[in-house]
Order: sequence, then structure tokens, then C-alpha cells
Amino acid sequence: MSTFKELGLNLNIVKALTDLGYENPTEIQLQAIPQVLTSKQDLKAFAQTGTGKTAAFSLPILEQIDTNSNDTQAIILSPTRELALQIANNITEFSKYTNGVKTAAVYGGTNIDEQIRKLKRGVQIVVGTPGRTVDLINRKQLKLSNIKWLVLDEADEMLNMGFKDELDQILAVTPKEKQTLLFSATFPQEVESIAKNYMYKPVELSAGQKNKGSDQVSHQYYVVSERNRYAALKRIADVNPDIYSIIFCRTRRETQEIADKLIKDGYNADALHGDLSQAQRDSVMEKFRKKHLQILVATDVAARGLDVNDLTHVINHKLPDQIESYTHRSGRTGRAGKEGISIAIVTAREKNKLHPIERIIGKKFVNTPIPTGKEICQNQLFKLIDKVHDIEINETEIKDFLPSIYEKLEGLNREELIKRFVSIEFNTFLTYYENAPDLNDSEHMKGIDSRGKRRNDENMTRFFINIGRKDKLNPSRLIGLINDQKIGQNIEIGQIEILDTFSFFELDKNYESNTISAFEQNDVTFDGRKVNVEITTKQRTGRGGRSNGNRKRTRDNKPKNDFGGFGRKRSDNKSAFGGGNKSPKRRKR
Repeated sequence: MSTFKELGLNLNIVKALTDLGYENPTEIQLQAIPQVLTSKQDLKAFAQTGTGKTAAFSLPILEQIDTNSNDTQAIILSPTRELALQIANNITEFSKYTNGVKTAAVYGGTNIDEQIRKLKRGVQIVVGTPGRTVDLINRKQLKLSNIKWLVLDEADEMLNMGFKDELDQILAVTPKEKQTLLFSATFPQEVESIAKNYMYKPVELSAGQKNKGSDQVSHQYYVVSERNRYAALKRIADVNPDIYSIIFCRTRRETQEIADKLIKDGYNADALHGDLSQAQRDSVMEKFRKKHLQILVATDVAARGLDVNDLTHVINHKLPDQIESYTHRSGRTGRAGKEGISIAIVTAREKNKLHPIERIIGKKFVNTPIPTGKEICQNQLFKLIDKVHDIEINETEIKDFLPSIYEKLEGLNREELIKRFVSIEFNTFLTYYENAPDLNDSEHMKGIDSRGKRRNDENMTRFFINIGRKDKLNPSRLIGLINDQKIGQNIEIGQIEILDTFSFFELDKNYESNTISAFEQNDVTFDGRKVNVEITTKQRTGRGGRSNGNRKRTRDNKPKNDFGGFGRKRSDNKSAFGGGNKSPKRRKR
């Protein structure tokens, strides 16, 4: 196998790599480093997350950088500030023994004046997010007229985040004669368009098949009812005592809610999302990297700059809207030659979303039973036994206490001592899961017919609301409107149907009167329109047919008609974070 020296890198860079524990180049480094060193052609490179893309583009740039000039010679663009900082830190480490290399990270959410001062002192390599880079260009503080290299890292994510206009503005002030290096973990059509518009006859390299998942990652899915989604999540964590995981959520609000629930239930967890300040995000990420946290609940964007090699699991609390995002998520585990597990928690009606993902990653999802209470207790017990067996005994410190301890335990035989000792930590799990329901029974199929459609659920009440698509209502905005009324804690929201001028939604029937009262007393409006909510009933007819039914008489005692749920239906459920008894308080590990 080739070494970094054989690839053409100088001894100072090789020495720095050795200090960092880099022994042999990865596949993408083997291909990209010689290409950039020996050619000025543009480069389009595919490599999965965690395969060493940063070194693949930064090492050959460092090899060729002119340290006698303070002009900016390379601009590296990344989608998030976390990733920009990570790249800049990596370059600083790689150039540890190379005198005169100056690197700056520029990104939003922090003082721009300090970044400007650093640029004025002269830096050869700038790593920036698109928004802050454009800001500095407009202020005439960042000059890219003499750059030799333009790197687009995580190009797919930059497009997903809506940075196309910023990329256009940056490209417009760069010289025609430069080498453009595009690196991406997935290559959707939008990224191919970037290559076509911004690059000239690029060489294409690929470390693995495009958009294909890592061979080191296995994929599992658990089928749950919506109300048991959080309960299933906890069981997955409990059955894996050594879990070190990122739980991905789709929204900032959902991320914070799940993290808060886990923390309350005693898990070593925290949240990472865009509503946190930069200082908060840095603190959370540092704790997670040092394994002071076992579980990080994050949005896709916030986790982009998180470089961790030892994740045991990636858990999709809900599947992402875009298939490519699943590839990014699952690529966070199974890195550096280690195996990992990517888990999707889905409802029966969401199972069909797995098929297109399987085609993209080239692997099948394995249907996995939700752990039972017995399985969890068994795993936790054996973990405790292993911990006791492997503990290092400090004879010097405890010897003075042993006579008193022996005296107190006199009369207990070996079997009794073991039982009592194990029960100290184990009883909480045993008590909690002693009568825990089996989440794998047919409960998750209640209310679902053979086509995956929801039948009438006797535990849910259906409500009419007088706003719809023409009012720019969508499921997420309706859920937010309901939550704003503070009807009840963790109330379950069932099926939602958004029609043109009105809509329907289902709530736990125990909150019927609370719901009506909340909307009336709060005098609710939506984009300036008075909101009216009433209880309704619905009897469905055949497929696509008009349904009949009547809304119950409301307080004004006026009967209302129900226009039913014909046409295309949309639904969106919100987890009630159920799970029965209060969770066992877990000892921080």
C-alpha cells in the first residue's frame, strides 16, 4: 500500500500526519492527492462521510501553497460553521511543521471584526461558509482575485441549504484560471448541475459507488405506532448499554423536545440545533466528542461538522424528507473501519419510504423487533456483571475499611451477596420493565387497513377547522397552531387532512372539551383570520369517495355539515412521547 510520502507529500507534512496517527492514505486520498499535485484540471470527487475528504483536498494544496505570499490562494467553502471550523483546524494540524502557512475560518454567528483583522494580516487559505464569505467580499475585506484553488466541500448540502445564489456570487469574483475541486458524499442532479456550470472538463474520481451507503453500516427498522415512537426509542437505548449515538430529528423543535425528554428520564443526552448560540453548540459538541454524552439529538444541518469515529448507532427518530440526507446520517457511523448500525423508527404507513432508500444505498433494511423488557433487563444485567468483573481494585485505599465491611456482611453467603449487590443498580430496570407491554404486538396496526390507511380510531376525536391550503396551512403549521393553545402536555395528534378552505385533524378524545375551550377562550387567529374549531364525526365510503357525517352541535347549538375527506389526503402525526410508567433514572455513565 502506498504511503503519504510516496504520494508526493513533503517530509514536514508527513511528519505532522504521523503525529496525528495517519498511517496509510484512504481510497479517496490515494486518488485525489496525486491528481491535484500533478494536474491543474478541475476535479469532481465522490467519497462517503468519514473517508478522509478533508485531507484529500487540503494536503495537496498545502504541498503547493506559496508561504512567501500573504495573498489568499485557496478558498474552501463548506455548508456549516462547525464543518468550516473542523476543516480549518485540520489544516492547522496538517501544517504543524510547515512554516508560514496561515489559515482562517470565516463564518456567521460570531464577531466579523475579528475575522476581518485576521484577513488583513494575510492568510493563504480561507475556509468559509457561503453567507459570511459573500459578506466579506461585499465589504471588500476578502479578495479572491488571485486564488489558485476553489474547493466546494459537501456540495450537496450547500445546495440543500439554499446557497446557490451565494455560490454564484463567490464564483463571479474568482479568476478563470483556477482549479476547482468539488467533493460530495452524494451526487444528486443538483450537484451534477454545479459541476456542469462551474467546472471545465473535470476529472471524476469515486471512492465507492455514488450515493451508495457504507459497507460497514447495517440498516435496521422498527415498526411502531405513533404514540409509541418515543417509548421504542428508549428501549433501543436501554438494550444497548454502551450506546454512543446521534438521534436525528427533522426540526429544531422536535430535536429539543426529544432531548428534554431523554434528559428528564435520566439519559446522558443533549440537543444540537440551529437555535443554540455558537458557544452552546461548541460546548455540546465538545462534550459529545469526549464521550461525556452518550446520546446527541440533532438536526441534519447541525451535525454536519461533527467528526466522531466511534459512533455505535445512528437513529432516525423520523426519516428525512430527502433520500440523500439518509445517506449522510447513516455515514456518521461505521467510520474508520469500524462497524455501525443505522436505525429507522417508522410507523406502518411509513414503511414504503424505505424502498427508495434501499435502492440508493444498495442495501436492504432488516425488520427488527422492538426490544422486550426481558431482553433489556438481560443486557443491562450482563453489562453490570462485566463492569464488576473488570473493575480495578485499589487495595491500598480500601484495606482500612474492609474489617468493618466484613463485619456488616457477616452471615450472608456468596449467593446472597451477589444477588443483593446486583440488585442495587439493576432493580430500577427490573421494576420498570417488569410489566412493560410488548410493543411488537398488533397494537401498531390498530386503525390501519390493508392499504395502510387509517380507519376510524375510537381513541381519537376528529375536529373541523375553518382554514386550509388557501390560507397557506400545512400539517406542520397546523400542529404548531394546536400546540400553541397548550391543550395538554404531550397530547397525541392523529390524522390531518388539509383541504382548500378548511381542514380536519384528530386529537386524543380525552381532550375534546379542552380543545374547544382553548380555541374559544384564546380567540385564535391564523394570518389575521379568526379560527373556528368544532368536533365532527366522519364515516368513510369507498376509495376516493365523498364521505358523509355531521359535526356535533357546538355551544351555540347550531348543527353544521361535514364536507368530508374526498380527494388527495395528507397526514402528519406528532409523537405523544408515550411509554407508560416513569422511566428508570439511569446512572450517568
